[in-house]
Amino acid sequence: MLELTDIINALVLLSNFVLIPALSYGSQLAMGALGITLVYGVLRFSNFAHGDLMAFGTMLTILLTWWLQSIGISLGAFPTALLALPFAILGAIALSLIFDKSVYQFYRNQKSSPVIFVIVSTGVMFMMNAIVRLIIGPNDQRFFDGTKFIIHPREFKDFTGLSEGLAIKSTQLLTVVITLVTVIALFWFLQKTRTGKSMRAYSDNEDLALLSGINPNKVIWITWIIVAALATTAGTLYGLDKSFKPFTYFMLLLPMFASAILGGIGNPIGAVVGGYVIAFSEVLVTYAYKKFLIYLLPEFMEPRGLAQFLSTDYKFAVSFIILVVVLLIRPTGIFKGKTIR
Repeated sequence: MLELTDIINALVLLSNFVLIPALSYGSQLAMGALGITLVYGVLRFSNFAHGDLMAFGTMLTILLTWWLQSIGISLGAFPTALLALPFAILGAIALSLIFDKSVYQFYRNQKSSPVIFVIVSTGVMFMMNAIVRLIIGPNDQRFFDGTKFIIHPREFKDFTGLSEGLAIKSTQLLTVVITLVTVIALFWFLQKTRTGKSMRAYSDNEDLALLSGINPNKVIWITWIIVAALATTAGTLYGLDKSFKPFTYFMLLLPMFASAILGGIGNPIGAVVGGYVIAFSEVLVTYAYKKFLIYLLPEFMEPRGLAQFLSTDYKFAVSFIILVVVLLIRPTGIFKGKTIR
């Protein structure tokens, strides 16, 4: 007979390996997708260099973190990377503005098609990737310090007497809280400030915005500043939660684009919702449910295999399938963003 403790153990197990990790991963994808959707909405092109901008900003955070640690500066229970993050954001902003001035501005002046911008951003992507690999190398880098667990599984088991221990890492809580604060601040900026309204007007109708006296250069600079800040923050939180490897950030481009397109590219709300949908889809499909089902099913019905839909090696295939389906069935996404050109 199914007991209450078995149900609770199953829920704790699901929380440890599905709900909490997906919430954290979804927050990281949401911030990454916000950067992609802002570039597409305001600057009107798909920025394939966004993943490597994340890698560059995270690399600066790591280098500054190591330097702060070497001179004995830390945040105690919190990661030292939080101290380094604002300075890394400034570095990422500088690089974004340099590339905009030296590369993208020329093609804007030429009124180039979006396809040309995609090709150009791919070239920028390779340049950023080379810079990061040259400076920090291609291997895994770990830079987390401070308290690892907010709730430790062993202490949870001792306190509750359950077989499963709930584990909540400090990086997961930080990711969710920082994402929440960042998203609220961004939406307030876009909705309430004069500059934010100018960005929205420029995104909706460039010609009408110019006739209204909006400075296009200011809108472009502010967009890159916000995008660089979002990319660096998302990349740093991902690196703290897992580890930093330049190629991984390139791979994140697929789920981030899938998030932006699923929600409706050019629509910030859609980017956030899409990030969580993609994250939960990837984690739910690749989780092995064997132990979870053992708690809930009679002994004769217990699965012998892993009870897994897809191996974790194929988690990005989930993003790809969702992306293809959305483009075929509803290319404007959930919240009816711009059509992909």
